[in-house]
Amino acid sequence: MAIAAEILSDTRTRMTSSVEALKRELAVIRTGRASPGLVESLMIDYYGVPTPLNQLASISVPEARSLMVQPWDKQSLKEVEKSIMKSDLGLVPNNDGNVIRINIPALTEERRRELVRLVSRKVEDGHVSVRNVRRESLETFRGLEKEGDLSQDESRRAQNDLQQVTDTFIDQMDDLKQEKEAEVMEV
Repeated sequence: MAIAAEILSDTRTRMTSSVEALKRELAVIRTGRASPGLVESLMIDYYGVPTPLNQLASISVPEARSLMVQPWDKQSLKEVEKSIMKSDLGLVPNNDGNVIRINIPALTEERRRELVRLVSRKVEDGHVSVRNVRRESLETFRGLEKEGDLSQDESRRAQNDLQQVTDTFIDQMDDLKQEKEAEVMEV
C-alpha cells in the first residue's frame, strides 16, 4: 500500500501545480479594478532580452482603477510603454518620464461576457490538466495490479482515493471560476 500512497502523493503535487497555474492565468484576466497581476508577466525587450515586467519595475495600485509602473532603469521606460501598448489587454499607458500610469477603463457588458467565456475556457483547460494527471496515475495503478505489485483490492481502494483527490481539485477550480466570474461581472 506504500506504493499507492506514494503515487497519490505525487498526484496531489501535480494537481496542486495545475491549480496554481490556473490561478496565475486567471490573475491576468482583466476585471474592472486594477491589479498588478494584470501586467506583471508582460514580456519587455530589455536590452535584447525578453524579461517579465515585474523583474524590471515596481507595480503599484495607487487607486482602484489605475496602476503605476515605476521601472528601476529609466532607460527602459519606452520599452515598457511599447510592450503595454502592444499587449492585447486594451490598456493605454501614460508616460511622464519617471513612471507609467495606466488607467483601467470600465468594461462594457459585452466585454464582460467575453471575459467570462475566457475564464470558462481557462478553467476547462485546468480540468483537462487534472484529468490527464488522474489518467496517468490510474494507468500506473492498473499496471502495478497487472504485475502483481498491488492486489486487486488495494488497486480498487487506490483508484477510489484517486477519484476523490481528483474531485477535490476539480471543485477547487470550479470555486476559482465562480470567484473570477463574479469579479468580472461586478460593475
